[in-house]
Amino acid sequence: MSFWGESEGQPRNAVSPDIYAEDFSAAVDYLGTNKLIDRTRIGVLGICGSGSFVISAAKIDSRMKAIATVSMYNMGAVNRHALNHSQTVEQRKKLIAAAAKQRDVEFGGGEIEYTSGTVHQLDKDTHPIQREFYDFYRTPRGEYTPASSSPQLTTHPTLTSNIKFMNFYPFNDIETISPRPMLFITGDKAHSKEFSEEAYRLAGEPKELYYVKGAGHVDLYDRTALIPWNKLTEFFSQNL
Repeated sequence: MSFWGESEGQPRNAVSPDIYAEDFSAAVDYLGTNKLIDRTRIGVLGICGSGSFVISAAKIDSRMKAIATVSMYNMGAVNRHALNHSQTVEQRKKLIAAAAKQRDVEFGGGEIEYTSGTVHQLDKDTHPIQREFYDFYRTPRGEYTPASSSPQLTTHPTLTSNIKFMNFYPFNDIETISPRPMLFITGDKAHSKEFSEEAYRLAGEPKELYYVKGAGHVDLYDRTALIPWNKLTEFFSQNL
């Protein structure tokens, strides 16, 4: 995504839901110029947070003819409500106030503050979900530090930009993507499955919700024995 990894753009580690959606449309722009690509048969796949970004993009880009998500996170909902709606409105307001205060600090030349992301070490009190992400992002399994960053900053968005997720509602009007087909894939043991289930409930037809037995959230990033390759191949082959 823009502002992350080896992608160009300033500021670094910045959250911008609109630009994240634009990144998907920009990819379609580029693919359409390739003589080997049929512009009328382009499908899209979003994994984790990008599942919500690709839905946001598909709502306003009809060139995306088939839309699939895997282990989707609704990045707006999880920031507003936390998992299982465990965050109160008052807690949300405190986060908003802290980000607003930090804007003044940074505009005045103060140091950038980063938030959330994956923990850097484990202890006996580390939450199981954090352990799951640690096992991917802080080990050779999935760790990557671009030349422009450091291990201390990877996965951590800036506080002042991350607050923009509070105003991100990718599932609003999701039904307008119909009649383009949608496939939502989630592990039946995934802590994030609530987001795929809600998207499926709200989406128009045709749609499908597919559970991968025995899979958690991060498993579907790279556990090749669990990723439902056949299901994805079937979906895109039939609909493109």
